[in-house]
Amino acid sequence: MTTFRIACIPGDGIGTEVTPAACEVLEAVGARHDLRFQFEEFDWSCERYTREGAMMPEDGLDRLAEHDAILLGAVGYPGVPDHVSLWGLLIPVRRAFDQYVNLRPVRVFDGVPGPLRDAAGTDLVIVRENTEGEYSTVGGRMFTGTPQEFAVQEAVFTRRGISRVVDYALDLAEERGRTLTSATKSNGLIHSMPFWDQIVEERCAERPSVTWDSEHVDALAAKLVLDPRRYDVIVASNLFGDILSDLAAGVAGSIGIAPSGNIDPERRHPSMFEPVHGSAPDIAGQGIADPLGAVWAAALMLDHLGHDDAATEVTDAMSRLLLDGPRTPDLGGTATTTEVTRALVDLL
Repeated sequence: MTTFRIACIPGDGIGTEVTPAACEVLEAVGARHDLRFQFEEFDWSCERYTREGAMMPEDGLDRLAEHDAILLGAVGYPGVPDHVSLWGLLIPVRRAFDQYVNLRPVRVFDGVPGPLRDAAGTDLVIVRENTEGEYSTVGGRMFTGTPQEFAVQEAVFTRRGISRVVDYALDLAEERGRTLTSATKSNGLIHSMPFWDQIVEERCAERPSVTWDSEHVDALAAKLVLDPRRYDVIVASNLFGDILSDLAAGVAGSIGIAPSGNIDPERRHPSMFEPVHGSAPDIAGQGIADPLGAVWAAALMLDHLGHDDAATEVTDAMSRLLLDGPRTPDLGGTATTTEVTRALVDLL
Protein backbone atom coordinates (compact mmCIF):
# COMPACT_ATOMS: atom_id res chain seq x y z
CA MET A 1 0.00 0.00 0.00
CA THR A 2 1.25 3.46 -0.96
CA THR A 3 0.81 6.23 1.59
CA PHE A 4 0.59 9.94 0.77
CA ARG A 5 0.77 12.77 3.28
CA ILE A 6 -1.77 15.43 2.29
CA ALA A 7 -1.92 18.90 3.83
CA CYS A 8 -5.56 20.02 4.00
CA ILE A 9 -6.33 23.73 4.21
CA PRO A 10 -10.16 24.00 4.23
CA GLY A 11 -9.94 27.79 4.53
CA ASP A 12 -13.14 29.81 4.82
CA GLY A 13 -16.84 29.47 4.09
CA ILE A 14 -17.84 26.47 2.02
CA GLY A 15 -14.19 25.43 1.82
CA THR A 16 -14.69 23.83 5.22
CA GLU A 17 -17.59 21.79 3.78
CA VAL A 18 -16.27 20.67 0.40
CA THR A 19 -12.73 19.75 1.51
CA PRO A 20 -13.90 16.93 3.82
CA ALA A 21 -16.08 15.68 0.96
CA ALA A 22 -13.05 15.50 -1.35
CA CYS A 23 -11.09 13.66 1.35
CA GLU A 24 -13.92 11.13 1.72
CA VAL A 25 -13.90 10.48 -2.03
CA LEU A 26 -10.12 10.09 -1.98
CA GLU A 27 -10.38 7.47 0.75
CA ALA A 28 -13.06 5.60 -1.20
CA VAL A 29 -11.07 5.42 -4.43
CA GLY A 30 -7.86 4.84 -2.50
CA ALA A 31 -9.30 1.67 -0.99
CA ARG A 32 -9.68 0.29 -4.51
CA HIS A 33 -6.08 1.06 -5.49
CA ASP A 34 -4.10 0.30 -2.34
CA LEU A 35 -3.65 4.00 -1.63
CA ARG A 36 -3.67 5.44 1.87
CA PHE A 37 -3.96 9.13 2.67
CA GLN A 38 -2.72 10.76 5.85
CA PHE A 39 -4.55 14.08 6.07
CA GLU A 40 -3.18 16.86 8.24
CA GLU A 41 -5.51 19.82 8.61
CA PHE A 42 -4.42 23.44 8.98
CA ASP A 43 -6.77 26.25 10.01
CA TRP A 44 -5.07 28.86 7.83
CA SER A 45 -7.72 31.25 6.57
CA CYS A 46 -9.10 34.78 6.51
CA GLU A 47 -10.84 33.99 9.75
CA ARG A 48 -7.43 33.24 11.26
CA TYR A 49 -6.21 36.54 9.85
CA THR A 50 -8.91 38.44 11.73
CA ARG A 51 -7.83 36.74 14.96
CA GLU A 52 -4.05 36.68 14.64
CA GLY A 53 -3.14 39.12 11.88
CA ALA A 54 -1.72 36.50 9.48
CA MET A 55 -3.21 33.97 7.10
CA MET A 56 -0.68 31.35 8.19
CA PRO A 57 2.11 31.09 10.78
CA GLU A 58 5.69 32.09 10.05
CA ASP A 59 6.77 28.46 9.66
CA GLY A 60 3.78 27.61 7.47
CA LEU A 61 5.75 26.93 4.30
CA ASP A 62 8.20 24.69 6.15
CA ARG A 63 5.31 22.65 7.52
CA LEU A 64 3.69 22.29 4.10
CA ALA A 65 7.00 21.17 2.58
CA GLU A 66 6.78 17.94 4.60
CA HIS A 67 3.75 16.78 2.58
CA ASP A 68 3.27 15.11 -0.79
CA ALA A 69 0.50 17.47 -1.89
CA ILE A 70 -1.77 20.23 -0.64
CA LEU A 71 -5.57 20.24 -0.86
CA LEU A 72 -7.04 23.73 -0.47
CA GLY A 73 -10.71 24.58 0.02
CA ALA A 74 -11.30 28.30 -0.46
CA VAL A 75 -10.30 31.57 1.15
CA GLY A 76 -12.35 34.71 1.54
CA TYR A 77 -14.08 36.35 4.49
CA PRO A 78 -16.22 39.48 4.88
CA GLY A 79 -14.05 42.39 5.91
CA VAL A 80 -10.77 40.89 4.68
CA PRO A 81 -9.66 42.38 1.32
CA ASP A 82 -9.03 39.81 -1.41
CA HIS A 83 -5.45 40.94 -1.92
CA VAL A 84 -4.76 40.09 1.73
CA SER A 85 -5.96 36.51 1.35
CA LEU A 86 -4.22 36.02 -2.00
CA TRP A 87 -0.84 37.45 -1.02
CA GLY A 88 -1.03 36.07 2.49
CA LEU A 89 -1.44 32.41 1.53
CA LEU A 90 -1.93 31.33 -2.07
CA ILE A 91 0.77 33.31 -3.85
CA PRO A 92 3.46 32.63 -1.21
CA VAL A 93 2.73 28.90 -1.53
CA ARG A 94 2.82 29.00 -5.33
CA ARG A 95 6.11 30.84 -5.42
CA ALA A 96 7.91 29.15 -2.53
CA PHE A 97 7.18 25.76 -4.10
CA ASP A 98 7.73 26.96 -7.67
CA GLN A 99 4.26 25.87 -8.75
CA TYR A 100 4.77 27.55 -12.09
CA VAL A 101 1.90 25.79 -13.87
CA ASN A 102 -1.70 26.53 -13.08
CA LEU A 103 -3.68 23.76 -14.75
CA ARG A 104 -7.35 24.42 -15.47
CA PRO A 105 -9.28 21.68 -17.30
CA VAL A 106 -12.61 22.71 -18.78
CA ARG A 107 -15.17 20.12 -19.78
CA VAL A 108 -18.87 20.16 -20.62
CA PHE A 109 -20.50 17.29 -18.74
CA ASP A 110 -23.74 15.74 -19.91
CA GLY A 111 -26.43 16.82 -17.50
CA VAL A 112 -24.91 20.23 -16.73
CA PRO A 113 -26.93 22.90 -18.54
CA GLY A 114 -24.77 25.71 -19.83
CA PRO A 115 -25.42 29.11 -21.37
CA LEU A 116 -24.36 28.06 -24.87
CA ARG A 117 -26.42 26.07 -27.31
CA ASP A 118 -23.48 24.36 -29.02
CA ALA A 119 -20.98 23.79 -26.21
CA ALA A 120 -21.50 20.02 -25.92
CA GLY A 121 -18.24 18.18 -26.47
CA THR A 122 -16.04 20.99 -25.15
CA ASP A 123 -12.94 19.49 -23.56
CA LEU A 124 -9.97 21.81 -23.25
CA VAL A 125 -7.17 22.68 -20.83
CA ILE A 126 -5.79 26.11 -20.01
CA VAL A 127 -2.15 26.20 -18.92
CA ARG A 128 -1.50 29.43 -17.04
CA GLU A 129 1.92 30.70 -16.04
CA ASN A 130 1.63 30.86 -12.27
CA THR A 131 4.64 32.56 -10.67
CA GLU A 132 5.52 35.71 -12.59
CA GLY A 133 4.01 37.83 -15.38
CA GLU A 134 1.49 40.48 -14.45
CA TYR A 135 1.21 39.31 -10.81
CA SER A 136 4.36 41.02 -9.61
CA THR A 137 5.39 42.91 -6.48
CA VAL A 138 7.42 45.37 -8.57
CA GLY A 139 5.87 48.82 -8.35
CA GLY A 140 4.34 51.07 -5.76
CA ARG A 141 2.21 54.07 -4.90
CA MET A 142 3.22 57.67 -4.28
CA PHE A 143 1.60 60.85 -3.02
CA THR A 144 -1.17 58.88 -1.33
CA GLY A 145 -4.24 60.93 -0.53
CA THR A 146 -3.27 63.87 -2.71
CA PRO A 147 -4.46 64.90 -6.19
CA GLN A 148 -1.08 63.72 -7.49
CA GLU A 149 -1.51 60.16 -6.17
CA PHE A 150 -0.49 57.43 -8.60
CA ALA A 151 0.27 53.71 -8.73
CA VAL A 152 2.82 51.81 -10.82
CA GLN A 153 2.48 48.06 -11.37
CA GLU A 154 5.15 46.27 -13.35
CA ALA A 155 4.87 42.90 -15.09
CA VAL A 156 7.86 40.54 -15.06
CA PHE A 157 8.45 38.09 -17.91
CA THR A 158 11.58 35.94 -18.06
CA ARG A 159 12.90 33.66 -20.77
CA ARG A 160 13.04 30.81 -18.24
CA GLY A 161 9.51 31.42 -16.99
CA ILE A 162 7.93 31.55 -20.43
CA SER A 163 9.95 28.64 -21.82
CA ARG A 164 9.09 26.18 -19.11
CA VAL A 165 5.35 26.85 -19.08
CA VAL A 166 5.21 26.63 -22.88
CA ASP A 167 7.16 23.37 -22.78
CA TYR A 168 4.65 21.98 -20.28
CA ALA A 169 1.77 23.04 -22.55
CA LEU A 170 3.48 21.42 -25.55
CA ASP A 171 3.92 18.17 -23.61
CA LEU A 172 0.24 18.24 -22.75
CA ALA A 173 -0.74 19.01 -26.34
CA GLU A 174 1.28 16.03 -27.56
CA GLU A 175 -0.69 13.80 -25.16
CA ARG A 176 -4.01 15.23 -26.28
CA GLY A 177 -5.06 16.63 -29.66
CA ARG A 178 -1.66 17.97 -30.78
CA THR A 179 -2.93 21.54 -31.07
CA LEU A 180 -1.85 24.53 -28.99
CA THR A 181 -3.09 28.12 -28.85
CA SER A 182 -1.04 30.90 -27.26
CA ALA A 183 -2.84 33.91 -25.80
CA THR A 184 -1.10 37.20 -26.50
CA LYS A 185 -1.71 40.95 -26.70
CA SER A 186 1.36 42.02 -28.62
CA ASN A 187 -0.56 44.71 -30.50
CA GLY A 188 -1.02 46.65 -27.26
CA LEU A 189 1.72 45.57 -24.84
CA ILE A 190 4.85 46.64 -26.66
CA HIS A 191 7.52 44.81 -24.64
CA SER A 192 6.16 41.87 -22.65
CA MET A 193 3.89 40.22 -25.21
CA PRO A 194 6.25 40.41 -28.21
CA PHE A 195 8.81 38.74 -25.92
CA TRP A 196 6.20 36.11 -24.96
CA ASP A 197 5.43 35.53 -28.66
CA GLN A 198 9.11 35.18 -29.51
CA ILE A 199 9.71 32.50 -26.87
CA VAL A 200 6.51 30.65 -27.82
CA GLU A 201 7.62 30.54 -31.45
CA GLU A 202 11.09 29.29 -30.48
CA ARG A 203 9.73 26.50 -28.26
CA CYS A 204 7.07 25.43 -30.74
CA ALA A 205 9.63 25.24 -33.54
CA GLU A 206 11.21 22.34 -31.66
CA ARG A 207 7.88 20.44 -31.55
CA PRO A 208 6.82 19.92 -35.17
CA SER A 209 4.31 17.30 -34.02
CA VAL A 210 2.16 20.05 -32.45
CA THR A 211 0.15 22.46 -34.59
CA TRP A 212 0.03 25.85 -32.93
CA ASP A 213 -1.20 29.37 -33.40
CA SER A 214 -1.30 32.66 -31.50
CA GLU A 215 -4.40 34.74 -30.85
CA HIS A 216 -4.93 38.10 -29.20
CA VAL A 217 -6.55 37.47 -25.86
CA ASP A 218 -9.60 39.65 -26.50
CA ALA A 219 -10.41 37.86 -29.75
CA LEU A 220 -9.67 34.53 -28.09
CA ALA A 221 -12.17 35.32 -25.33
CA ALA A 222 -14.84 35.96 -27.93
CA LYS A 223 -14.03 32.77 -29.85
CA LEU A 224 -14.18 30.71 -26.65
CA VAL A 225 -17.78 31.80 -26.32
CA LEU A 226 -18.64 31.40 -29.99
CA ASP A 227 -16.96 28.02 -30.53
CA PRO A 228 -15.25 26.52 -27.47
CA ARG A 229 -14.87 23.12 -29.12
CA ARG A 230 -12.24 24.42 -31.52
CA TYR A 231 -9.66 24.62 -28.69
CA ASP A 232 -7.66 21.89 -27.00
CA VAL A 233 -4.70 23.35 -25.04
CA ILE A 234 -4.34 27.09 -24.41
CA VAL A 235 -1.20 28.56 -22.86
CA ALA A 236 -1.35 32.02 -21.34
CA SER A 237 0.37 34.44 -19.01
CA ASN A 238 -0.66 34.76 -15.37
CA LEU A 239 -3.35 37.42 -15.82
CA PHE A 240 -4.65 36.28 -19.20
CA GLY A 241 -4.81 32.65 -18.04
CA ASP A 242 -6.65 33.69 -14.88
CA ILE A 243 -9.36 35.47 -16.86
CA LEU A 244 -9.66 32.95 -19.69
CA SER A 245 -9.97 29.97 -17.35
CA ASP A 246 -12.91 31.48 -15.46
CA LEU A 247 -14.54 32.49 -18.73
CA ALA A 248 -14.16 28.97 -20.11
CA ALA A 249 -15.56 27.44 -16.90
CA GLY A 250 -18.61 29.67 -17.24
CA VAL A 251 -19.00 28.61 -20.87
CA ALA A 252 -18.98 24.98 -19.66
CA GLY A 253 -21.92 25.68 -17.38
CA SER A 254 -20.53 26.14 -13.88
CA ILE A 255 -17.49 27.66 -12.24
CA GLY A 256 -18.79 25.83 -9.18
CA ILE A 257 -17.37 22.49 -10.35
CA ALA A 258 -14.16 23.80 -11.93
CA PRO A 259 -10.85 22.54 -10.49
CA SER A 260 -7.38 24.02 -10.44
CA GLY A 261 -3.92 22.54 -9.99
CA ASN A 262 -0.93 24.65 -8.91
CA ILE A 263 1.82 22.35 -10.07
CA ASP A 264 5.56 21.97 -9.75
CA PRO A 265 6.11 19.66 -12.74
CA GLU A 266 9.59 18.73 -11.52
CA ARG A 267 8.05 17.43 -8.26
CA ARG A 268 10.69 19.07 -6.06
CA HIS A 269 7.95 20.51 -3.87
CA PRO A 270 4.33 19.67 -3.05
CA SER A 271 1.77 20.85 -5.57
CA MET A 272 -1.52 22.41 -4.50
CA PHE A 273 -5.02 21.56 -5.74
CA GLU A 274 -8.22 23.53 -5.22
CA PRO A 275 -11.69 24.26 -6.56
CA VAL A 276 -11.99 27.76 -7.99
CA HIS A 277 -15.45 28.68 -6.75
CA GLY A 278 -14.44 30.79 -3.75
CA SER A 279 -15.70 30.70 -0.19
CA ALA A 280 -19.34 31.65 -0.98
CA PRO A 281 -20.17 33.13 2.45
CA ASP A 282 -23.80 33.59 1.40
CA ILE A 283 -24.42 29.83 1.52
CA ALA A 284 -21.73 28.75 3.99
CA GLY A 285 -22.94 26.59 6.85
CA GLN A 286 -26.11 25.46 5.10
CA GLY A 287 -24.75 22.14 3.86
CA ILE A 288 -25.76 22.81 0.26
CA ALA A 289 -22.38 23.57 -1.33
CA ASP A 290 -21.59 21.49 -4.41
CA PRO A 291 -18.46 19.43 -3.59
CA LEU A 292 -17.66 18.48 -7.20
CA GLY A 293 -15.09 21.24 -7.73
CA ALA A 294 -13.12 20.00 -4.74
CA VAL A 295 -13.58 16.39 -5.84
CA TRP A 296 -12.32 17.15 -9.34
CA ALA A 297 -9.35 18.99 -7.81
CA ALA A 298 -8.64 15.84 -5.78
CA ALA A 299 -8.70 13.86 -9.03
CA LEU A 300 -6.10 16.22 -10.49
CA MET A 301 -4.02 15.54 -7.39
CA LEU A 302 -4.30 11.78 -7.91
CA ASP A 303 -3.13 12.16 -11.49
CA HIS A 304 -0.18 14.31 -10.43
CA LEU A 305 0.78 11.74 -7.79
CA GLY A 306 1.02 9.11 -10.52
CA HIS A 307 -2.36 7.38 -10.20
CA ASP A 308 -4.18 8.41 -13.34
CA ASP A 309 -6.33 5.29 -13.23
CA ALA A 310 -7.75 6.30 -9.85
CA ALA A 311 -8.19 9.87 -11.08
CA THR A 312 -10.16 8.62 -14.09
CA GLU A 313 -12.44 6.60 -11.82
CA VAL A 314 -13.26 9.74 -9.86
CA THR A 315 -14.05 11.85 -12.93
CA ASP A 316 -16.05 8.98 -14.45
CA ALA A 317 -18.08 8.79 -11.24
CA MET A 318 -18.64 12.54 -11.44
CA SER A 319 -19.78 12.21 -15.04
CA ARG A 320 -22.28 9.46 -14.20
CA LEU A 321 -23.58 11.39 -11.21
CA LEU A 322 -24.12 14.59 -13.21
CA LEU A 323 -25.93 12.67 -15.94
CA ASP A 324 -28.13 10.42 -13.79
CA GLY A 325 -28.28 12.22 -10.44
CA PRO A 326 -30.86 14.86 -11.36
CA ARG A 327 -33.24 12.06 -12.45
CA THR A 328 -33.22 10.44 -9.01
CA PRO A 329 -35.49 11.56 -6.18
CA ASP A 330 -32.64 12.26 -3.74
CA LEU A 331 -30.46 14.27 -6.14
CA GLY A 332 -32.96 16.17 -8.21
CA GLY A 333 -31.53 19.63 -7.63
CA THR A 334 -32.04 19.71 -3.86
CA ALA A 335 -29.22 17.41 -2.76
CA THR A 336 -27.03 18.40 0.16
CA THR A 337 -23.24 18.32 0.18
CA THR A 338 -23.42 15.10 2.19
CA GLU A 339 -25.88 13.45 -0.21
CA VAL A 340 -23.78 14.24 -3.28
CA THR A 341 -20.66 12.96 -1.56
CA ARG A 342 -22.38 9.75 -0.49
CA ALA A 343 -23.65 9.20 -4.04
CA LEU A 344 -20.12 9.60 -5.43
CA VAL A 345 -18.71 7.17 -2.88
CA ASP A 346 -21.42 4.66 -3.79
CA LEU A 347 -20.48 4.97 -7.47
CA LEU A 348 -16.86 4.27 -6.58
